[in-house]
Amino acid sequence: MAEAFRAALAAAARETQDVLRERLAAHDLPVAQAMEHAVTGGKGLRGFLVLEGARLHDVAREAARLPAAGIEALHAYSLVHDDLPAMDDDDLRRGQPTVHVAWDEATAILAGDALQSLAFELCADPLVGSHRADLCLALARAGGIAGMVGGQARDIMAETSETPLDLARITELQQGKTGALIRWSAEAGAVMAGADAGPLGRYAQALGLAFQIADDILDVEGDAAKMGKAARKDAAAGKATFVSLLGLDAAKARAAELVEAACDALSPYGAAAGTLRETARFVIARES
Repeated sequence: MAEAFRAALAAAARETQDVLRERLAAHDLPVAQAMEHAVTGGKGLRGFLVLEGARLHDVAREAARLPAAGIEALHAYSLVHDDLPAMDDDDLRRGQPTVHVAWDEATAILAGDALQSLAFELCADPLVGSHRADLCLALARAGGIAGMVGGQARDIMAETSETPLDLARITELQQGKTGALIRWSAEAGAVMAGADAGPLGRYAQALGLAFQIADDILDVEGDAAKMGKAARKDAAAGKATFVSLLGLDAAKARAAELVEAACDALSPYGAAAGTLRETARFVIARES
């Protein structure tokens, strides 16, 4: 089952990357090349969640692949900007040079801006269906001040705060920074179908937190070569993380509890949600 899941995840990642390459192929500009560089590689987890949620609600694959590619574009934009010298100043992402290293800072900023716009272009495509405005509104909220950007802003503020983050505040921060896009991804299929997104929202809330705890664990235990980025940066920076607050063993136990909660939330879908359950288990077993 694990091998079949990984194969399905890889196939979905290739599918969403193909959509993005098709959209960029007509533009013979360095910024377009930088955009393609930014969306290449990676697990494609968010796009995979869109495709699986759509499958559960009988949304056509041809329609679902557009927002699946869109969320990968938006996620890539966030990474391009996060890697800039003004933010995390990282040289390596997904095992390759970051965009500002491979090109320059100006190109990286423009590539990120254009990837964000492309995300909304894909989600607003008429092929997505009659609920595409709802999808775009939800994406704006998930990616903006109430979601990812707000979480990132809190993370930056925490670096210079005299009071270290406690568990409640770091949970709130990560529900925005990491969790908001994961939740949008999981709920997108239900939104496209005009169905109740509640069960998938509850699944995603637990999944997103488990994902971040797993990231914190990888920062301590992970192999930089497998991760494709620097390890042990949080400890070096003295940042409060789930591992620093809970301890390594308790953090692992909490992540496992969240995976079970995510799987339980899928009970309305029965056996049809088996792949999403595998996704939850993959989140805490991954090496990158």
